[in-house]
Amino acid sequence: MIEKGAPGGQVLLTDWVDNYPGFPDGISGFDLVEKMSAHARRFDLNTLTAEVTRVDVSDPARKRLILDNGSAIDCRSLIICTGARANTLNIPGEQELRGKGVSYCGTCDAPFYRNMHVAVIGGGNTAIQEAEYLTKFASRVTVIHRRDQLRATKIIQETAFANSRIDFIWNSQVTSIEGTTEVERLNLVDNEGRASTLEVEGVFVLIGVTPNNTCLPLDLLQADKWGFIPTDAETCTAVAGVMAAGDIRSKAVRQIVNAAGEGATAVLAAEAYLQSLKR
Repeated sequence: MIEKGAPGGQVLLTDWVDNYPGFPDGISGFDLVEKMSAHARRFDLNTLTAEVTRVDVSDPARKRLILDNGSAIDCRSLIICTGARANTLNIPGEQELRGKGVSYCGTCDAPFYRNMHVAVIGGGNTAIQEAEYLTKFASRVTVIHRRDQLRATKIIQETAFANSRIDFIWNSQVTSIEGTTEVERLNLVDNEGRASTLEVEGVFVLIGVTPNNTCLPLDLLQADKWGFIPTDAETCTAVAGVMAAGDIRSKAVRQIVNAAGEGATAVLAAEAYLQSLKR
């Protein structure tokens, strides 16, 4: 396993994980990563702390990883788990209150906001679908969109417009997030320059995710238009012997539990590929 920093990726930035099997009371992201790491160490997993700057899969006989120190590692099978990162607003208060009312996953964190007023920032399918999901817990959901109409598909829009717990603030952007220890309010400005505030107890930033793919040969892996890697049901990519698991995959759901399942599938697929080379 080659890891450029501390293992865990986005999970390390997650204050509390409440939807991973086996932890009925929830677990902090840090503690979950530490338990996973300890589990791997128990089986003597070879690990290397380094950054992969380029992946070369042009030779069918071997895959080559170029590291940041200039050295190279050759392998016969490769599992890509480079993940993705949530797009952020880059506004005051966002980083300071991350995990304290600022979230990037409605389906992950919705139960924390039972009977509360929350805001959703975004207007695409994911933002509106998660706004709808949040109404199962929150008392009120306010969608803030920078345009005067949503980008979500018509059927998703119609469902949201019909939901009495969802309201909308149009042609507006959030300029800062405020709160002492948790989110308390949002400062907004509309397209005419008028400022306002919105009192909320949580805010979900749902403006897309960016894949961590700068080291990957996107053409050979046939990346989709967003830069994610398509695979079949067994996590196999367009390149024989190369699998992709977790948030780097082209898919609809990005949660820890399904990433872990994909990792198991990818390992079995890699093993099967290596066995096929011996026949």
